Amino acid sequence: MFNRTSLVIRIILICILSLNFEQVLASSKLSASDASKHVGEKATVCGVVVGSHKATNSKGTPTFINLDERYPHQLFTILIWGDDLSKFSPSPSTWDGKRVCATGTITSYRGTPEIVAKDALQITVSE
Repeated sequence: MFNRTSLVIRIILICILSLNFEQVLASSKLSASDASKHVGEKATVCGVVVGSHKATNSKGTPTFINLDERYPHQLFTILIWGDDLSKFSPSPSTWDGKRVCATGTITSYRGTPEIVAKDALQITVSE
């Protein structure tokens, strides 16, 4: 009995430590210029919004939020699909000039690192 209880407690502790480790990795903040070195990793990427564009004529109606450099020289993009846009308040169109951090898995699209934000909890906006 003692061995089984001990094993269960160890498994629970390992799970808790694993979750905390993921949170620590996600809480380490990267600059927009450093994001390209971390493609495939879960992280938080921060920068100043220099432009956003809602592609109303594109499939899925994506909204692109560019950090630190304007399109087509953007260093990092936050992508929000049209179906998810209503989850974000205030709207991304009001984020220009503000410091924004996005948390998620960094991917690359045509050589530009990005995070797809599906939920407002992935984004923090500050003045």
